[in-house]
Amino acid sequence: MNRLRWILPLALMLLPGMAMALPGLPAVTVETGEDGGQTYSVTLQILILMTALTVLPALVLMMTSFTRIVIVLALLRQAMGTPQTPPNQVLIGLALFLSFFIMTPVINAAYDNGVQPYLDEEISAEEAIDAVVEPLREFMMGQVRENDLATFARMADEESFNGPDDVPMSILIPAFITSELKTAFIIGFLIYIPFVIIDLVVASTLMSMGMLMLSPMLVSLPFKIMLFVLVDGWSLVLGTLASSFFI
Repeated sequence: MNRLRWILPLALMLLPGMAMALPGLPAVTVETGEDGGQTYSVTLQILILMTALTVLPALVLMMTSFTRIVIVLALLRQAMGTPQTPPNQVLIGLALFLSFFIMTPVINAAYDNGVQPYLDEEISAEEAIDAVVEPLREFMMGQVRENDLATFARMADEESFNGPDDVPMSILIPAFITSELKTAFIIGFLIYIPFVIIDLVVASTLMSMGMLMLSPMLVSLPFKIMLFVLVDGWSLVLGTLASSFFI
């Protein structure tokens, strides 16, 4: 016990000196190279990476095919009359994996043109960001509607563009989201039609038979499921959604 009484105060006195002797991370610095490019310190790169991870869910939701897919699947579930089946986790997982399938060419192009050259120290961080954004820009330009693009360009007082490359991301992203919402609801409307017809037929049949107390939704649900299974509905819907991005 007497030894511990001396060792503990001595260790506490040595801790500040040990902490000062430990090497720390480099400061947040930006160095300009001989070719004019800028090199960021590791600390700043980690900060940028952590910031990018915080906005990654929004990028996945708003700048890819996920929005259209998840809305169409939700409308399909409502049209069938099964608001809890499939559950939300299944729909979101299905939308994520289908989005990954659709966005694979874009991801490969972004990795080959931007990420890999940057990891090999062949291009600067600014050039890597531009190379990563370019395939995503081409994808969004292929899906956006001209009237939606013109609407946001008019609101931003930038109505004249020499080409697609001149459209800023601040205009392209909201125009793309608006176009995706419109396309998703159009597809959902087409999906609703056969199920509404089944509801009308069942309701008319029950009314003609005098079964007014029996819910038409309860009777039409098995017929909706049977129709969806007979036409191979999941393959048809998912195949149509995937092909709608490659037209």
